[in-house]
Amino acid sequence: MNILIGTIVIWAGVFYAWQRLGHTGQRGEALSAAVELLKFTLPRIGIALLGAGLFAELLPQDQVRSVLGKEAGFGAIVLASFLGPITPGGAFVCFAIGAGALKAGAAIAPVMAYTTAWALFSTSKILAYELPLLGGRNFMLRFAVTWPIPLLVGGIVYFLA
Repeated sequence: MNILIGTIVIWAGVFYAWQRLGHTGQRGEALSAAVELLKFTLPRIGIALLGAGLFAELLPQDQVRSVLGKEAGFGAIVLASFLGPITPGGAFVCFAIGAGALKAGAAIAPVMAYTTAWALFSTSKILAYELPLLGGRNFMLRFAVTWPIPLLVGGIVYFLA
């Protein structure tokens, strides 16, 4: 049901934005940009989903459950928080691994901690963008403030799920 509600809200937003575009030139540009984004994203989503399915089949479910399952407790959240930042690649890789882990028996709390840690501390983003552009001091300040967030997210989800 949540997916249906989300889809309706998104399409309502699209319709509203479409109506706000003044002339057909803007609408044509917007449609062209949307088609280009779809061409870029669709193959990657397909590959990521295929990869997640294959990855889940390769993972030993008993080991995934013992290390990242509900019974693993808060230790699974800590482990996932350390694994997120060292995951190479972008969102298609991170979320495919998370989906594969869920299918193989991981609990939702460690997967939420994993994806949050990846989003905040992806090593490839830090090395390629943040350190060169913002500097080490700014990174350390951001890190000092945000390091507990994946643990908090995982902990909250653990107690709510």
